[in-house]
Amino acid sequence: MAPALALVAPAHAEPADGCLGEEGATVEEARVEQEVPQEILRGSGFDAAVDRFEEELCAASDLDGAGAVVQGHGEALWRDAVERVQAPGEVEGDLSAEDDRPLYWARLAMTSALNRWEPGFALSGSERAELVADLERRSRGQDGEDFAEAPGEADVSHVVVTGFDPFLLDDDIRQANPSGAAALALDGAVLETADGVAVVKAMLYPVRWRDFTDGMVEQSLLPYYTGDQPADAVITVSQGSPGRFDLEAHNGAWRGGFQDNEVLGTPEIIPVPEGVPTVSPQPQWSDSSLDRPAIVEETTGAPFPVFDNTEVTEIPAGGTAPVVRPDGPTPGSEARSGGGGNYLSNEIAYRNTLLRDATEGDVPAGHIHTPVLNLGPGGNISDPAFEEEREAIVRQVEDIVAASIR
Repeated sequence: MAPALALVAPAHAEPADGCLGEEGATVEEARVEQEVPQEILRGSGFDAAVDRFEEELCAASDLDGAGAVVQGHGEALWRDAVERVQAPGEVEGDLSAEDDRPLYWARLAMTSALNRWEPGFALSGSERAELVADLERRSRGQDGEDFAEAPGEADVSHVVVTGFDPFLLDDDIRQANPSGAAALALDGAVLETADGVAVVKAMLYPVRWRDFTDGMVEQSLLPYYTGDQPADAVITVSQGSPGRFDLEAHNGAWRGGFQDNEVLGTPEIIPVPEGVPTVSPQPQWSDSSLDRPAIVEETTGAPFPVFDNTEVTEIPAGGTAPVVRPDGPTPGSEARSGGGGNYLSNEIAYRNTLLRDATEGDVPAGHIHTPVLNLGPGGNISDPAFEEEREAIVRQVEDIVAASIR
């Protein structure tokens, strides 16, 4: 476990008119003031984006003006993060280009500013919350359903790939998430697949139970099942076990309650939000429709092994105690862990595949768990081995996604 880091003053200057109060930051947002996040922001040049956002927010004279600031900066933050990862020779700062952490910490600095903002006009709690939610959506790539064009290609597949924010930050504030790095690297990418050319639309999700309860997954993914430009595959990705990829076969309807980035968590059945297509009664299990054996055969060992993970933990019908099943759930059982556990990885996989079933979608949908991405000891925010391992994971995610289109 990394040593505790004391809170320090933010490296970026407070706006001149002092429109930001001291109160209002969430548990997650408060971490941004620590030295490591500030070093990541400085090392990427994203501290300047935070400063500009705060200055323009303080200059907003009404709600419409604030909304325009949020829209512009939210979209720019996502675009800049994608461009930084995909154009490593043109980046600012000395932090490695392919890093997912500048986006995470810049977003938190901006939402913290929104929550601490003291405007010169009346602002209700619901209006402030909607500004925060809009910044979240836009800076996560969730604000539009259009896929990039593939010039010269008449028949193109469309693939959605999702990733996650860093987590376990109270164990080590330096944490990155290779699924986030992969999503940024793949947004707009044109992939050669066995079925032709595929274009990727990527987006990121928070490691927070409340956003999932509120329906963020369904709101952002539903257009790709029922909209004008439906996806040909929807693949969720998260960080999993050391040294291996797992293709998760079965997703369970159970939250284990492990603490999220806001240090919250309650064991319970996954709540399905109102107003979205669903399956009734709510099923205990929802399965991957990826061709997992074929993907394993095509992608394993380059450089990490890839496994078709069919294990679950269930309470058998008529039983009271959890039982591990290596070959999937038995009829009538209650879910306690899918192949991907019972944290938010399993939950996004469950919500995605449940949405596929509810909309009667006949598309590949499933979850990829990446290897754990490790930082070396000593407190450095990056090192060559970390960067090489991240690049290897990202490239293999790309290979697995391409192999999923068939």
